[in-house]
Amino acid sequence: MWIYQKTLQHPVKVGHTDLAFANRLLSMYGGPDGELAAALRYLNQRYTMPTNNTKGLLTDIGTEEMGHVEMIATMIYKLTKDADLDEVRESMFGNYFVDHGKALYFCDANGAPFTVTYFQAKDDPIADLTENMAAEQKARATYNHLMELTDDPDLLDTLRFLRQREIVHFQRFGEALDQVQEYFACKKVF
Repeated sequence: MWIYQKTLQHPVKVGHTDLAFANRLLSMYGGPDGELAAALRYLNQRYTMPTNNTKGLLTDIGTEEMGHVEMIATMIYKLTKDADLDEVRESMFGNYFVDHGKALYFCDANGAPFTVTYFQAKDDPIADLTENMAAEQKARATYNHLMELTDDPDLLDTLRFLRQREIVHFQRFGEALDQVQEYFACKKVF
């Protein structure tokens, strides 16, 4: 079903080691509004979509979100890989380091592990698409918050790219919602 390309969707560069920012990025890695939650939500919800077009859309966006997981993981790795133990001890990243070292682990910025309770599936395409639109807006807002917390131009470039994709996904889900509502109106289901 998938073909993996060994290139990121957008180049990921970082200006320097930044453990505090890496810790903050964990929110988009394994947090409630993060990329993993989005990918799993959409890939799961696609099965109850009423049209091939909406199934395809959720598959496409879910797959793209997996690529975003990879980008976030790459940023976290690059921000932490050259840190020495003194830097780790003095940073917010120290608590994470105790359990995971510099390995990637799906959790939020506070260390809470990823859980599927971050998203829902209702067997109601209108409810699911509406949730997806809200999820994209929450992710966009989180990227805005992250962008306020760094002045690294390389990080900002990648964060802007990811934020823009959230906006595009929101628009696509809005189009899908219109299609689903039209589909149900023709079938006189709702």
